[in-house]
Amino acid sequence: MSQPEKKYVTPVSLAVDAILCVAFFAFMYTVLAPHVPSNDSRMILLWSSLTSACMTGVFWLCIQMFRVVLRAQRESRRK
Repeated sequence: MSQPEKKYVTPVSLAVDAILCVAFFAFMYTVLAPHVPSNDSRMILLWSSLTSACMTGVFWLCIQMFRVVLRAQRESRRK
């Protein structure tokens, strides 16, 4: 019989990912807001938020890839 699959996604890991992504979004927003070439506060809010959202998506993918690689390395050491 096959072994039951391990559960890799837990509520704790989802919470950690959410906290890291929100913190990264806030950090990138503060970094990017001064670089928007506009004096209109709504345009600064819009473009720095959109850019931060894209970068946060890439950051989330990096977190997931890091976890997969780390898990694979740990499992290869056990064998």
